[in-house]
Amino acid sequence: MNARVLIVEDDPLLADGVAQVLRDAGFVTDYVGTAEQAEASLAAEAFDLLVLDIGLPGMDGLELLRRLRARSSAIHVLMLTARDALNERVRGLNAGADDYLTKPFAAVELLARVNALARRSRGQRGARREFGPLILDEEAYRAWLDGEPLTLPGREWAVLLFLLDNQGRVMSKERIAAAVCRWDQDMSENAVEVYISRLRAKLETAGIRIRTVRGLGYMLENLRDEPKPA
Repeated sequence: MNARVLIVEDDPLLADGVAQVLRDAGFVTDYVGTAEQAEASLAAEAFDLLVLDIGLPGMDGLELLRRLRARSSAIHVLMLTARDALNERVRGLNAGADDYLTKPFAAVELLARVNALARRSRGQRGARREFGPLILDEEAYRAWLDGEPLTLPGREWAVLLFLLDNQGRVMSKERIAAAVCRWDQDMSENAVEVYISRLRAKLETAGIRIRTVRGLGYMLENLRDEPKPA
């Protein structure tokens, strides 16, 4: 069964965007705009994960989180907030949050963190992704190719992670840009081409190809898995 996520966010556009990113990744999502509505939803239905904004009208997200933990709720919680000061992050984690994501953020980072919490919710350990000779450790932010450390700057990491999340599917430049750039920024199609070119230079010698599907986009392929001609 797909994990069910409750999003608590009073900005409808942001809530819609977060919900769409998670739905595209296979999560079942609902969202509400206040902590009071969230409390009622959590009392009435079962959710696996909570994406919780701090700055809510009425009761704030921290108070809702404290109430949940006081009732021994074990739901995994990702705090989502524009407050980026260290003391705010510490307060959220001390109140019982499992992870913390500061606005603005990239969709691919949101998805990586939600996926990590979903694995934890299912009792799975680690956040290591393997694709042929490529290994990505999402929690440690480290990568290896054929057993050797692979350096991936932030945008290259994000593009590669998005392609890994969509194995077997062709991803357009527009979708890649939307997933990788932060909510308040834009990325040009030319920039996507630059990151794809850099990744190709690093990956293709190990048999991992980012194939161009003309007019449609890009798809990640493991050439070592392709059948050899008789």
